[in-house]
Amino acid sequence: MPARRSSRLPILALPMEAWLESLLLLLALPQYGLSTLFVVSFLSATLLPLGSEPALYGLVRLNPDLFWAALLVATAGNTLGGATDWWLGYGTHRAMDRWGHSPSHVRALAWLERLGPRACLLAWLPVIGDPLCAVAGWLRLPFWPCVGYMLVGKFLRYLCLTAALLQVFPA
Repeated sequence: MPARRSSRLPILALPMEAWLESLLLLLALPQYGLSTLFVVSFLSATLLPLGSEPALYGLVRLNPDLFWAALLVATAGNTLGGATDWWLGYGTHRAMDRWGHSPSHVRALAWLERLGPRACLLAWLPVIGDPLCAVAGWLRLPFWPCVGYMLVGKFLRYLCLTAALLQVFPA
């Protein structure tokens, strides 16, 4: 008797929508909570247009006892994502030098060089925060002080935003 084939197709053979749906099911918050929050926070700190705040709020709303653990996990993931941006910026320094410098570009770089690693405290800002980490690496600002300032800024953002959301939308 011939071997029976499995009716399940490999994940790569599924259409994109089905693949995305299976990925989202795999990362469902109640089942994988903190690990999912870490991944989402990490990815949202890269240059991908993704927000980790809804995932953090959702997890804390479903599991209020995980408030501090979730806050720390989101901060760690987001900070590591910012550190990855720093390394990407560090690695692309030569490529950026070839593009030339506009006057606004030169002013922005001078401002960042004056602030030094403290500029990474602003890494929590939407739109400019993630590229700011990459530019800090490109400018070769000291890695660990930059990561420290990223950590403080991101932690304070998560703390304030999550506390505010819990006040506005109580359980």
